[in-house]
Amino acid sequence: MESPREMLELILHTVPHPVWVIDHGGAIVFANPAAVAALGYGDLAELRGRQSHETVHHHHPDGSPFPASECPMLRSRQAGETVHSDEDWFFRRDGSMFPIEWWSAPLDLPGGRGAVLAFEETTRRRAAEQAVRERDAARIRAAESRATGRRIVESATAARRQLARDLHDGAQQRLVALLIDLQLAREEFAAAPDRVPGLLDEAVEHTRAAITELRELAAGIHPAILSARGLRFAVEALASRAALPVVVTGSVEVELAEGVEACAYFVAAEALTNAVKHSRASQVTVTVAATGPVLTVEVCDDGVGGAVAGGSGSGLAGLADRVDALDGRLTLSSPPGGGTALRAEFPL
Repeated sequence: MESPREMLELILHTVPHPVWVIDHGGAIVFANPAAVAALGYGDLAELRGRQSHETVHHHHPDGSPFPASECPMLRSRQAGETVHSDEDWFFRRDGSMFPIEWWSAPLDLPGGRGAVLAFEETTRRRAAEQAVRERDAARIRAAESRATGRRIVESATAARRQLARDLHDGAQQRLVALLIDLQLAREEFAAAPDRVPGLLDEAVEHTRAAITELRELAAGIHPAILSARGLRFAVEALASRAALPVVVTGSVEVELAEGVEACAYFVAAEALTNAVKHSRASQVTVTVAATGPVLTVEVCDDGVGGAVAGGSGSGLAGLADRVDALDGRLTLSSPPGGGTALRAEFPL
């Protein structure tokens, strides 16, 4: 008749999962075939009597030594409690490391309390979990990309409508008035020549006003100074027209891609507009700087704070989409009573 130890070994021998038994001193007294194979050994005799920790658990994944006194697997033998970890590692005979999940329970042996430990390699499971995470992340990115695309299209459509309204209500009306003045001047040239100078003066004023409005519209689409003199000068021009004091700092010593430069300009323009309209600030600071591989545009005011990224009329949602489309990042900090800081970062 088999002894209890022989019976235990016989049972564990048939278990498909890797299992071993250590004695009160931490030495391996038994390992089933699944454990022997998983650790890269050919026979139990190669493992029997060896210290378990020094054999399979002797270093951290980063290569630093792992003292046996810190090993949680030995707690079962030392404290008489069952221990489990779903994220650990073992070393094979050839020195290669592999991830595992393990369970360790106390086991009374003739020489004192030992432990029985079962483990399984988690390489495939982790790969499957990583694949699921990557798939879910890809789905989220695709959904966000579709939503961003829709918002950009909607924003462009709204901008075209606004441009049409501005042309109709502004420059177009000026040009119609100019045409009328010129027609009247032509008709009055012979009949009432004394009226012609006044009509021509009106025509000149309408022409100047139309040119001014067209320039403002063009600046809203793409300011000429941005192409001619660069981002820093364009932002300084914005600051000079603002209805409150604006300080511009920083420098850009590198050539910027046209799309990045334009987006950075409109971030500054929108933030300044919001500061004037909503912040009740006494001063605004605009920082434009290319540091290393990143272009940063930051607009800070000392106003009342409380701005919300998706707030009505702020224009920040559309800006966030444009920044995101350039692989940039837009962040807003606006605690109530603490002023507002809008920061855009673009990779160069």
